[in-house]
Amino acid sequence: MRKSHPVRRAVLAGAATVSGIVLLLSLKPASDPGSAQAAGQAPPAAAGQAPQGGVNGAVTGDAAQTQYGAVQVRLTMNNGKITQAEAVQAPKGGRSDQITASSVPRLNQAAVAAQSAEIDAVSGATYTSAGYKKSLQSALDKAKASAGAQQGSGNAQTLTGDVAQTQYGPVQVRVTVAGGKITKAEAVQAPKGGRSDQITSSSVPRLNQAAVAAGSADIDAVSGATYTSAGYKKSLQSALDKAPAGGGSSQAAGSGGGQAAGSGGGQAATQTLTGSVAQTQYGPVQVRVTVAGGKITKAEAVQAPKGGRSDQITSSSVPRLNQAAVAAGSADIDAVSGATYTSAGYKQSLQSALDQAGG
Repeated sequence: MRKSHPVRRAVLAGAATVSGIVLLLSLKPASDPGSAQAAGQAPPAAAGQAPQGGVNGAVTGDAAQTQYGAVQVRLTMNNGKITQAEAVQAPKGGRSDQITASSVPRLNQAAVAAQSAEIDAVSGATYTSAGYKKSLQSALDKAKASAGAQQGSGNAQTLTGDVAQTQYGPVQVRVTVAGGKITKAEAVQAPKGGRSDQITSSSVPRLNQAAVAAGSADIDAVSGATYTSAGYKKSLQSALDKAPAGGGSSQAAGSGGGQAAGSGGGQAATQTLTGSVAQTQYGPVQVRVTVAGGKITKAEAVQAPKGGRSDQITSSSVPRLNQAAVAAGSADIDAVSGATYTSAGYKQSLQSALDQAGG
């Protein structure tokens, strides 16, 4: 057998090595879903995620009614991130106390971890979890609206109004505002069941169109849907009240709900802010405040307990609570003697209104 020459073997080995290196260099690395994040590039934001863009302070979601009571979530945000979540309202009494004590801390932790309302329900607390998520989403909607206002009035904002209770069921409106105009209106809640289904399907689309056309809550009631129309207008106005200063035009803010931009870039802007509905043992309480130059200049109760003895208590206590709110400039006011429940509801709704102003 003929043996290979040593020099020839060395040449062949070298050529094979060079060829191998060329092949390796020509291969493209496989894409790694986590590589962009590892390189400092954030992954795409999920729907419903906490808005980024410098949102700071407390944001209180709307109260979500459940079979066992109201749930309402308040978020503390720092630079657009949720740093703390808490339930300022949750079902209570009897078995509900135990379920609330067990589930709410877990829901709070989940909200901070997820940075969105896409969280799992707590086993054994289905209704509380559903209400929590709904109120959490409305808080994020408000934060998103605030972030949009900070980035410029031309950006779209989504604003969800408070739930308006009517004789036939709740009505709640969500609007999209861009460039100071209402570009979209929808009812996320409306009366249903029996005759209400037909009335809702007929009236709500017309109310949505009217809101966009008018650019405010100053719209006509739909014939045959008086209660639904009244609830729609009330929730629509509360949504427009939540537009932060500089986030929309006075037209989009609606009657009584706009901000009068002062000279000097809006430093003297006036805001009308409507708090969330606070449920009390004797009926709902809801407060609307006017804030100018960082001070409360006017406070009023747009809802208060009524009927029987409640009429007398409301007429006596609410004016005093209004005066106290203006004098204190905060929700840190004393309860009116003989009106403990009304006072507590007033203070809760007042605080949620002030949260919307970042104060």
